[in-house]
Amino acid sequence: MPQELAQLLLNLVKEDAPLGDVTTEAIIGDVEVKAVLMAKESGYACCILDLAEALKVLGLNANALKHDGEYFNPGEPLMVLSGNAKVILVIERSLLNVLSILLGVVKTTREIVEMVHRVNPRVKVAATRKTIPCLRPLIKKAVAVGGADTHRLSLSDAVLIKDNHIAIIGNVEEAVKMAKGKVTFMHKIEVEVSNAEDAVKAIKAGVDAVLVDNVTPAQLKQIIGALEALGLREKAIIEVSGGITPDNINEYAKANPDVISTSYITMKAKPVDVSLEVISK
Repeated sequence: MPQELAQLLLNLVKEDAPLGDVTTEAIIGDVEVKAVLMAKESGYACCILDLAEALKVLGLNANALKHDGEYFNPGEPLMVLSGNAKVILVIERSLLNVLSILLGVVKTTREIVEMVHRVNPRVKVAATRKTIPCLRPLIKKAVAVGGADTHRLSLSDAVLIKDNHIAIIGNVEEAVKMAKGKVTFMHKIEVEVSNAEDAVKAIKAGVDAVLVDNVTPAQLKQIIGALEALGLREKAIIEVSGGITPDNINEYAKANPDVISTSYITMKAKPVDVSLEVISK
């Protein structure tokens, strides 16, 4: 992991300084400096130790000052690092960009989980596969630190038969039958549905979960009610997704699904502002 994260930072630096940092190269010599990574807003720590280990791979000394999930105030130091000034300055923006995104995901996730649990403590909030490219492992970790479920980490984790799969295969039952006949017992099977009829078909076909997608809270309540009437409610996990935001998530929670998945926490979380300051030579 430290090596992979170090390579990610190098890739970001290549984007930011494809031909080098002309400013630093022009005025900074071969000197050692000490710097501190500071929080400019309050939040909860995430991946600071991971980033510190990656910086060590790149030849810097780095010490994480906050553990995952630990609260911090504006002005608190999050990491101390030292080493070659040119290395620190060229990597500064890439490091801060990644960390500010991750801290934003943690903070937003935590806020939404707390919001939902005030309404319905039994409902899990989950992420989706909608993440910033190349940052998924880190963002999924941030989701977990924020108290939500990571959901699938990739397409390799579980079977999720979506509308496009069904459009090609022809019907829910056949798609489930094919999946059950080919995947290992370790892979759970979930089917995306948008109405009670398809939810009933999927559960009777033996799925582990149904993903009720792009419905209103009222429609979700109606679908769950139909499953309860047929004695199917407890036969599969009921997940809801699609267009869920802080403005409407409580209404979905009141409909009493098992899981609410939303890309809001991974794609629309406001980054937490952080800075890096050189404090001594």
